[in-house]
Amino acid sequence: MIEADQIEAIIPHRYPFLLVDRIVEIENGRRGVGIKNVTANEWFFEGHFPGRKVMPGVLIVEAMAQVAAVTLLRDADAAGKTPMFGGIEQMRFRRPVVPGDQLRLEFTLEKIRGPVGKGSVRATVDGQLAAEGTISFALVDLPPGGGS
Repeated sequence: MIEADQIEAIIPHRYPFLLVDRIVEIENGRRGVGIKNVTANEWFFEGHFPGRKVMPGVLIVEAMAQVAAVTLLRDADAAGKTPMFGGIEQMRFRRPVVPGDQLRLEFTLEKIRGPVGKGSVRATVDGQLAAEGTISFALVDLPPGGGS
């Protein structure tokens, strides 16, 4: 299991944009499963939507991508790289994610060639599919401070 402090040592994301609480299963570089406990006091619920709190789909995708990043960067060949989105394909949202839900976020690598790859992602709540699709990515070297 990889806890939040350890996740921060692997990927550059920080509050309020670190959207994974822990990694519960991992095969370095191949497959990972993370958990996001969705609480009523999340920053995004203030405006999405007043009176009917729903986690934005784009943040569900980001949470799945963060699990992918941890999974990929645990591989010795990718350590120290910065993961960047390359694309999102066939993403479907099947149920709303609301306060009190525990998101199970899954990533499975499908292919990688050099620094570019693709993998399938799924998010479930209590065994019910919330979102699924495919993400592509690049693992890049960024200079200190993240500038170009």
